[in-house]
Amino acid sequence: MADTVPGEEATDEAAAGGARRGRRGGGKEARRAKRQGSSAGAALPFINRKIATFNVLTDEGLALIEANADKVLEEIGIEFREDAEALQLWKEAGADVDGERIRFPRGLVRELLKTAPTQFTQHARNPVRNVEIGGDNTVFVPVYGPPFVRDLEGGRRYATIEDFRNFVKLAYMAPAMHHSGGTVCEPVDIPVNKRHLDMLHAHMTLSDKPYMGSVTHPSRAEDTVAMAKLMFGDDFVDTNCVTISLINANSPLVFDSTMLGALKVYARAGQATVVSPFILAGAMSPVTVAGTLTQILAEASVGMAFAQLCRPGAPVVFGTFASSVSMQTGAPTFGTPEPALVLFGAAALARRIGVPFRSGGSLCASKVPDAQAAYESASTMWPALLAGTNFALHSAGWLEGGLVSSYEKFVMDCDQLAMYQRFADGVDLSENGQGMSAIEEVGPGSHYLGCAHTQANFETAFYRSPLADNASFEQWEAEGARRIEERADELCRRWLAEHEAPPLDPAIDEALTDFVERKKASMPDAFA
Repeated sequence: MADTVPGEEATDEAAAGGARRGRRGGGKEARRAKRQGSSAGAALPFINRKIATFNVLTDEGLALIEANADKVLEEIGIEFREDAEALQLWKEAGADVDGERIRFPRGLVRELLKTAPTQFTQHARNPVRNVEIGGDNTVFVPVYGPPFVRDLEGGRRYATIEDFRNFVKLAYMAPAMHHSGGTVCEPVDIPVNKRHLDMLHAHMTLSDKPYMGSVTHPSRAEDTVAMAKLMFGDDFVDTNCVTISLINANSPLVFDSTMLGALKVYARAGQATVVSPFILAGAMSPVTVAGTLTQILAEASVGMAFAQLCRPGAPVVFGTFASSVSMQTGAPTFGTPEPALVLFGAAALARRIGVPFRSGGSLCASKVPDAQAAYESASTMWPALLAGTNFALHSAGWLEGGLVSSYEKFVMDCDQLAMYQRFADGVDLSENGQGMSAIEEVGPGSHYLGCAHTQANFETAFYRSPLADNASFEQWEAEGARRIEERADELCRRWLAEHEAPPLDPAIDEALTDFVERKKASMPDAFA
């Protein structure tokens, strides 16, 4: 198993063809990949940001929100519903348990969070694809949860397992996508109680990037861990993070039994959970930024602390999905200023706790990959990058408020992700980066096109988009006057045609397939 390490399902967030792949590595192809950042098959590593984080709150402002969150936890509390074990664990830890309502003495949650790692590695079966979550690192992760897909040919339709596999392939082929994700779309042609098996199998065989686990039932989380052990080995899984999963708080101030059950499975197995309040401000939190941040901090802190009760040291990520709602229609809105302020504030609060932060991504309410989709997505992804987000979920493919995974938008977003990655690398202040030899050679009144420094750097100096059209109007018109969605469709089809599943030890492949087949045969189909 030379390329392996030794040894999905929609959450609430879903509601709001050609040539063989080129060789990776040196020479002309590698230089082209570095310049473009979007050449299929030439993967970029996760981002280690060389730029400073941007803050919108002072230390005093953050301390005020922390004090308000402590008051919420101490006086109002949070409900843990239909999970007697969770209630008992909190009682033994010193919390005040009244029915399903738990109130937390001041300082208890913060004390428990001291065992949470500030940064951790999520291992991929190909160690080159490992990602570091936390610190100055950013990991781009695909869209998660939509029950529908859209492309230019088929329009909007329910997602199938073929669509799911296609999006896994696209995430594998996209250089600036560092992660395979989880429920990249919901394959409704497979029974609800069995689809997680096919989804995990796709992530584990069609890609060698890290992936997310199932959370829609504790037994499906157990299946995720069991399949991971087949891939990585029991001992390796027990001491290393190989999967990460999304646990949503049922805002406001509730954790339900489904999410708690999955969280317990993963935490006890030493696997990572993103504890993420799902907020539509004005409906599920106060209409103000500070009020929303207070609730997010209270909910996320308690969920992460509970993971530590299950297993001290269990990796956790402070997550937030915060959008606002239209006060006229009640529909979620995206790309507006207030959620960006919430994102910046939550990222700073996560740093003060000392845990990684999740937010993102390329969010929009538009029904098609148009200008509205582009503007709203950029207005969410730029704050995510500048805030220092570590795990940027929904980085590509999101459409229609999270109801649709769009093929064309996926590759359009991935083009932008490669640009963000180049930006995050900051300014090169090396001798070559300073460019003094060029200024000295050219002098006044000439040009830099032929100088030695330009000749040495021109192939990698500027990002070159594989999608954007920079030709003259006449040339663009002569070539068919194609819109960017059409060019994206062509690139998407090329990536799918070029995809080759990365090598996998045949014994592991057989074991995974056998596990899936046996589990499916052990239970009747259920579509609810």
